[in-house]
Amino acid sequence: MTVLKLRFLARVATALAVVLPCLVVAQSRPVVDLPSSPRGLSAVQVGGTWTGSEGDREYVDGAWITIDYGRPILRGRANIFGAGGDYGEVVSDGVPVWRAGANQTTRLTTQASLSFDGKTIAPGVYNVFVDLQEDRWTFVLSTQPVQATYDPDDTVNLYGSYNYDREFDVLRAPMRMSTSPVSIEQFTIGFVDVAGDRGSIAMSWDRTVATVDFVVR
Repeated sequence: MTVLKLRFLARVATALAVVLPCLVVAQSRPVVDLPSSPRGLSAVQVGGTWTGSEGDREYVDGAWITIDYGRPILRGRANIFGAGGDYGEVVSDGVPVWRAGANQTTRLTTQASLSFDGKTIAPGVYNVFVDLQEDRWTFVLSTQPVQATYDPDDTVNLYGSYNYDREFDVLRAPMRMSTSPVSIEQFTIGFVDVAGDRGSIAMSWDRTVATVDFVVR
């Protein structure tokens, strides 16, 4: 084989090495199998202590607080809260109660007693709602039984906020309202400003942010 042929083949090999990966990337599309409002889990551990030395530390005797919720995505919508919104549910007394998420009822699980606005709840599992009023939200915890899957013939147990009955409320606490400097595309619940025996739960979507404080008892 002549030197010219060897140089030609080397150039072809180099060109293919550059072009082929681009072709593979362009022709493949990853499969993402998600519902339109994926589930989310926010968690924090409180009340414990760090033990051990640097590099081998462990957080012990902590209590978990978790919130399991559906995470709707904005997708260009403008009316997402309250009566007539995409996720607000108007109950019989005319108060729009939101499921604080999407699909199944949002659930808060706590291993510790928690106090909100001076009212204390015992360790357990609670439904989470938001009583929606213009520029004034109320954080709601409820013990109403829930449906595992939606049954339109069930008019007693919860699914999302369907069948919501205020008689099961165990706590109502005012939330602080603020405006995000950026639009948050996917609804997010998170634990913020956690320090010692206290912290806050923040709900953020689009430019609306609502927070409620809690104290570990």
